[in-house]
Amino acid sequence: MSNIKIIADLQEHEQSRVAMLEDGKLSEIFIEYNFEASRTQGDIFKARVETVVPAISAVFVSISTKKQNKLEPHNAFLYLNETEQTSRLKPGNELIVQITKNARKNKAPRVSSKVSIPGRWLVLVPNSDEAGVSRRIEDIEERKRLKQIASNLSSENSGFGVIIRTAAEGVSEEFLREDFNSLLDLWREIGKKYRSTPAPCLLYRDIGTLGRVLRDEVTDKIDEIIIDDAEEFERAQNFIEKFFPEKPDIKLYNENTPVFEYFGIESEIQKAIERKVWLKSGAYLIFDQTEALTVIDVNTGKFTSAPDMRHTVLETNLEAAEEIARQLRLRSIGGIIIVDFIDMDFREDKSVLLKSFEKFLSHDRLKARVFSITQLGLVELTRKRERPDLKSILMRSCPLCGDNGFIEREENIAINIKRFIRKIINANNSEIFLIQANIHIANYINQNFIEDWKKEFGRKIFIEGVSGFVWNKYRLEYQGSNNTFSELTEE
Repeated sequence: MSNIKIIADLQEHEQSRVAMLEDGKLSEIFIEYNFEASRTQGDIFKARVETVVPAISAVFVSISTKKQNKLEPHNAFLYLNETEQTSRLKPGNELIVQITKNARKNKAPRVSSKVSIPGRWLVLVPNSDEAGVSRRIEDIEERKRLKQIASNLSSENSGFGVIIRTAAEGVSEEFLREDFNSLLDLWREIGKKYRSTPAPCLLYRDIGTLGRVLRDEVTDKIDEIIIDDAEEFERAQNFIEKFFPEKPDIKLYNENTPVFEYFGIESEIQKAIERKVWLKSGAYLIFDQTEALTVIDVNTGKFTSAPDMRHTVLETNLEAAEEIARQLRLRSIGGIIIVDFIDMDFREDKSVLLKSFEKFLSHDRLKARVFSITQLGLVELTRKRERPDLKSILMRSCPLCGDNGFIEREENIAINIKRFIRKIINANNSEIFLIQANIHIANYINQNFIEDWKKEFGRKIFIEGVSGFVWNKYRLEYQGSNNTFSELTEE
């Protein structure tokens, strides 16, 4: 069993980041810009129907979204063939919807009128009578026990379905009932807000990034949780105390060095958005993501240690398959994926590769299906898409390249600069700081963040734009006293 650590970087209120390390290697990273938190998958809204599109059996609805402290209506996409109710929708109608797919690139978020509320051990499904058990629970007797509990809860509470989650394996009926009752109370509160608040509006926001990771993403035993924010640390302690039978070590990180930097996660994140990935052997992978699919090319590179060409190719492909499985999780790549492994002439080698690839992918919480090798020597697979990929979170199309290139998002660079400032402030007592950056980035920070940063840190901070500065680079130009800074600027 892997040694699993959760590292949470939650100090900057503009962005939350949670990393999962398995045996010391970064396996998954969860990043959320907090000014976009109100349109996250799982959130529930009172929506207003705007447009009905019979040709594609769908409607566009307005939901309430919070972006940089401004409340704005935002179109979302709803299929009409889900329930009898939605088939009769007209413009102006109001209904409860839940985001099932986040907005991605130029696509609106997808919502559903079938709402579900996840707890730690089960999922409450209002307006339903289904009683199910996660397919990942394989023990026959345990499935029967949990199925019976789910059926009892559903029959005792008419109009509410229950789905037992993977984490519930071995959990007592008492705890499952407690989880169900807390979700039932939450649904009643949502109903009260629906009746008293005009559309469009947010009815329920899912728990924060760290809470979602602990609740939804972790099925194995966690060995250690490290958090750099005292308030979130207390919340996590309460969550662990309530829902984790085998309690992991949980620590508050309060060193001057940022927690992601201390554990080497910052550099791994940068590698995860690069096109080329080097393997230990000297071989490398090339990732090309498009709107329709992701293509991964395997190259032998500098790898020459195998005794002959056949073994060189097989060993390279096996090493690549293991790293690809990790990279798909780390980069959160879903949909159709094509892997161009190095051509193999022997059928038995192809069989070994496919079986090994399936084994590496089996550790993934999200379902991945591998198809056979095509006549062109390509391996096709699909992976469930559950959240935006890392590249779309941290990068955007370059305005100067006609959408042919990508640059780091302004908000991400801004938050990196803020982390840099916090690190400097923690190390000295200077009164004033001058940071130089690209003109566009400096203007973006000065328009959106600088006043809040000054209040938060209680120091004078200046962001100066410099012509010709590299897009995502920045530097500390001055730190010291007000008097010295005044003298320098007067000169």
